[in-house]
Amino acid sequence: MLVTVIVPVYNEKATVEAAVEALLAAPLPDGVERSVLCVDDGSRDGSGEILQRLMNRHKQVRLVRHEENRGKGAAIATGLEHAEGDIVMIHDADLEYDPADHIAVLDPILDGRADVVIGSRFLGQTHRVLYYWHYVANRLITLCCNIRSNLNLTDIECCTKAFRIEVAKQLALKEKRFGIEPELIARFSRMRLNDQRLRIYEVPVSYSGRTYAEGKKIGWRDGVRALVVIALR
Repeated sequence: MLVTVIVPVYNEKATVEAAVEALLAAPLPDGVERSVLCVDDGSRDGSGEILQRLMNRHKQVRLVRHEENRGKGAAIATGLEHAEGDIVMIHDADLEYDPADHIAVLDPILDGRADVVIGSRFLGQTHRVLYYWHYVANRLITLCCNIRSNLNLTDIECCTKAFRIEVAKQLALKEKRFGIEPELIARFSRMRLNDQRLRIYEVPVSYSGRTYAEGKKIGWRDGVRALVVIALR
């Protein structure tokens, strides 16, 4: 069983090496192997050179480059084009998410219960306390997405997501930036495998969010775009 972990990277020089090394060191369920597919989204801070060294150091690491910055959604779409194996995961390069949670995220797929698993920062795991208004915006976006998709998720903006390769190959993503998160949920909610709706599960994950001074990139415009995506998709 092979899991391709897509890691979108844009100007993460301070964290990307530690993030990839932690990902490679994290345990996996028995019989599961990991391929780390890093997508350098036009970084200009030296992240690309770090990723090249990681690829030279570790046979599990692959690297795809965008010549210019196109956005997280575009990086994930590129990663999906190059994904191999049985399961695809998405994992950020900023150390906000702990790859130790991947065993729990993968379990519902590996034991045959789920086609898609979405992480949630609001189901009881440890998380860093940060911005109240980000929390309010997240809850609003999740509520609107649930109304539109008829799902009962708690955290659609969580970056940790895993899905079967058959699901990955059906995703025709259009969003280039952070609107990718609601777009993924919208597509999962309508997709079918073997004439059946996808079986979607949530799993609690820990979270150590960054401040803007530490490199956080998402802003209020991305929240507005998320609502637009929910309305249009």
